[in-house]
Amino acid sequence: MKSRWIMGAVLCSCLLLTSCDGNIAPAETQHTAVVRNTSGVIEPSAVPTTVPTAAMGSPTNEALNSFEVTRQDAKEKADLLTNSYGTNSVQYVIIDHGDIVVSGQSGKNDKERQKPLTKDTMYGIGSISKVFTTVAVMQLVDQGKIDLDTPVVQYISEFTMKDERYKQITPRMLLNHSSGLNGSSFTDAFLFEDNDTYAHDTLLKQLAGQTLKADPGAYSVYCNDGFTLAQILVERVSGMDFTSYIHRFITEPLGMANTETPLDSPNNAKMAGIYYPSYIGQLPNETLNTIGTGGIYSTAEDLARFSRIFTGELGEVLSGKSATAMAQDEYKTPLWPDDADSSITYGLGWDSVNLYPFSEYGMKALTKGGDTLFYHAALVVLPEQDMAAAVVTSGGSSTNDELLANEILLQALKEKGTIAEFKSEKSYGSSDEVDMPESVLKYSGIYGATGTTMNIDITKGGDMFITSEQSPDSPSQIYMYSVDGTFRSADGNAIISFVTKGNGHTYLWMRQYASLPGLGQMAVSLYQAEKLQPQNLSIKTKEAWIRRDGKKYYLLNEKYTSIAYLVLKSIQLNVSKQLPGYALDKRIIGPNKAVSELQIPGVNGRDLTGYTFFTQDGVEYLELGGSIFVNEDAVKPIDVAKKSIVTIPMSGYAKWFTISDKDGGKTVKVGMPLNASFAVYDEKGTCTYFSVIGGKEQVVLPAGGSIVFVGDAGTKFEISAQ
Repeated sequence: MKSRWIMGAVLCSCLLLTSCDGNIAPAETQHTAVVRNTSGVIEPSAVPTTVPTAAMGSPTNEALNSFEVTRQDAKEKADLLTNSYGTNSVQYVIIDHGDIVVSGQSGKNDKERQKPLTKDTMYGIGSISKVFTTVAVMQLVDQGKIDLDTPVVQYISEFTMKDERYKQITPRMLLNHSSGLNGSSFTDAFLFEDNDTYAHDTLLKQLAGQTLKADPGAYSVYCNDGFTLAQILVERVSGMDFTSYIHRFITEPLGMANTETPLDSPNNAKMAGIYYPSYIGQLPNETLNTIGTGGIYSTAEDLARFSRIFTGELGEVLSGKSATAMAQDEYKTPLWPDDADSSITYGLGWDSVNLYPFSEYGMKALTKGGDTLFYHAALVVLPEQDMAAAVVTSGGSSTNDELLANEILLQALKEKGTIAEFKSEKSYGSSDEVDMPESVLKYSGIYGATGTTMNIDITKGGDMFITSEQSPDSPSQIYMYSVDGTFRSADGNAIISFVTKGNGHTYLWMRQYASLPGLGQMAVSLYQAEKLQPQNLSIKTKEAWIRRDGKKYYLLNEKYTSIAYLVLKSIQLNVSKQLPGYALDKRIIGPNKAVSELQIPGVNGRDLTGYTFFTQDGVEYLELGGSIFVNEDAVKPIDVAKKSIVTIPMSGYAKWFTISDKDGGKTVKVGMPLNASFAVYDEKGTCTYFSVIGGKEQVVLPAGGSIVFVGDAGTKFEISAQ
């Protein structure tokens, strides 16, 4: 993890930002594309509150006696996920013409393995929540209470921004990721067993201080804030809170008895166990409190029931017209890459409305995935075949979940006789090398994507080397110029082109087929980065940033239950050595400010934030996407005496201390009120103890590490050496 704004990347279902241990993968790996959201109360009669029992998706005797090969294949592949791909547990299902025909689980639940996994074990579904939000909006469209192309300000009067273009944002733009909003406002959104609604309640205030990164409607780039704003839209128009709305008009009519939100205060005994690789033991339940963006809990079987909205069976819940509208190509703007096999082709709410590999079989396929910090999920719907698969996991990634869903759906289609044989995996193949035109050399330079830069070095001989400044020890990626004018990987699975669009920006366009042994193949076609231009800085500005280069900044303003204190303790500021005038993708514009100006459709231009530094009482602070950090120079060693007191200042900022060699190895006991916490980190920054998770009366302080105390202003901590 790098900061709260990077947490926003977790909610992306797609491709390249989530690693198999639930953390964010280093942003510098992004360029590999490796696999990898008027007033008026609704009347009770608007949507039926029940549907016939036979329509609930329960397995029939006929269904139970078929799909034997698919059931075995699903079990084997689910076991592969839990045994080989960093997944703690997995739950999977296939629904066919309203019947659940395959359903199963694999892996461990609780640490002691005393609580078995069942079909009713609940998981966080992350950004699949965005499809629920979209359905809610479209229900209100069906009732004539929302028009997709009427500005949002006509429904939410207090929605305002520092950029007059915000008045052009429509509900459609929120749902297809083209609003131009910067990304993810996630202050206090990711918490342990705490359904605090701060992130939702303060969104409009946060947006009021922001500008847009693009003209509304110009291009689609993954945006969480758009769906939190859509959640607020549903609440304003319906007159109901979002949790009550989805229960009344979605989950109850569909018989989704195991679908809840943090505001339902779910029974923790029903939740799948979650774990963090560097922390011993099971974690408390994760709550994500931007519900319409990623906070819903569900099961694979309930998601299968939900899928029936999109297969033409349940017009009572959503009209066929609206379901069809959600599945249309919404991503096609002049800035989007040319058509190619891909897993990212946005509809309304959907990640893809033309998912590979089903496109190879001439089938329409819809998909949405979701990743929180610890839960992952994928839903794949084949509307014309009246089939769907859902996979939910603790640990792993939505990418792997989607691959599993694809594979078991294909197996079911083959077992039914819908397809005769499986298609072979694809590759761009080898290509004859030719002399490269000298004009191609102009594409050498530094390219940027969210949170990263990469160096593209093209030689006269036609070799292209890609290196990352953030991972200087990683080997170069090598591509060779080919007869078709692209650069091609040695294995033939990836090709790269350079494209200059009408906005004057030059993009690195990668198309790639990526396979995971035993789980099939995905395809991606995205602009991975855009070319950045060096700039000169004034002496004053340059000196200010040089003083910060390599400094650590410690997080101050997350709530005491925040998961950030487990996965994130600090960020390190690095001024680019390759690209004068930049810190990562951010262009330095003054002694205390840098801005990100990327315009990359898809995912690699998401969650743009700038650096803003300010000084109070001689201490330097950094504001980054709503997070406040303090310069390491202000963090002093803790002095562990027989008994000492730490008090949270009136600012409410967390108190950080380093642990000297003198105090390293000492055992301490900390007394504190219930609404407070502390965490301890070793010299590598790994969290060794977080009181919210608990488990110890006494804690050993690691030399060279650090300790943080978190609570409301005035909270006192009593520290006693044992």
